[in-house]
Amino acid sequence: MNRRRFIVAGLAGTAASCAHSKSPWRHFTVQEARTVEAACAHIIPQDQDPGAVEAGVVVFIDRQLTGFYKPLQKAYRQGIAALDQESANSAGRAFADLPAASQLDVLRRIERNPETKPFFDMLVAHAMQGFYGDPRHGGNRERASWKMLGVASPPLRGRA
Repeated sequence: MNRRRFIVAGLAGTAASCAHSKSPWRHFTVQEARTVEAACAHIIPQDQDPGAVEAGVVVFIDRQLTGFYKPLQKAYRQGIAALDQESANSAGRAFADLPAASQLDVLRRIERNPETKPFFDMLVAHAMQGFYGDPRHGGNRERASWKMLGVASPPLRGRA
């Protein structure tokens, strides 16, 4: 195979695989992202300032699960499934489809359960990292938390 055919075949394969992708997420399915977003909305709620949803915390977590947090992919899949299962058992619906008060009840049960508490703690930690971290990692959209705290944006690397 010559170089031109190799490149064309590679581009065609890439285009075909991208055409079949229906999720805007790198790691999460659409339903998993809805579940994580609903949970993060309770972890860092919106008030007069943006909360986790507005700051793009789920984008941060999703990106990190294909990078630095890659070893945690299985834990996230299992934790999200446990969250939705608890929701289905108690209310008969997916977590993201519950009213806010019912979601909070499910999160409290997940937090108190010794089997699911590690996932809950990890989700809280990652939500905080996504909310307060550098926006270049996918969270803290428009420097929402920094503006809330009155923190000046740090200078870009490599610039005086």
